[in-house]
Amino acid sequence: MTTIRVDVVSAEQEIFRGEATLVVATGEMGELGIAPRHAPLITRLKAGQVRVVLEGGEEQFFYVSGGILEVQPQVVTILTDTAIRARDLDEAAAKQAKDEAERAIANRGDAMEIAEAQAKLAEAVAQLQALERLRKNLKH
Repeated sequence: MTTIRVDVVSAEQEIFRGEATLVVATGEMGELGIAPRHAPLITRLKAGQVRVVLEGGEEQFFYVSGGILEVQPQVVTILTDTAIRARDLDEAAAKQAKDEAERAIANRGDAMEIAEAQAKLAEAVAQLQALERLRKNLKH
């Protein structure tokens, strides 16, 4: 079976490096499926889940805060400020961040505070969605 190397790198560290048969991520224009021999590509990623299917069929799930996905002939690179293995996401912290962001928006601070709160809210919601997808996939 043909594979392609996948590197998931955050600002702090390399999160994952390995061989995969498929990478699924959400780009600006929608869901992307990257398989070996995919045409070269560079695109922005939205905050959300990245799924990496390994050679034996095992799947690895990651939450990314957005970033860049680059496809080269031998490697797929995902560069992001924040990347967390889905199993390491903290649901309670994500819910708390979501609640705090919603309160900040409701309290109508200045435009800068609202924009910051909206960004935090979007990130918290994306983390919670990644957790929900992980749960659904584990049940199958």
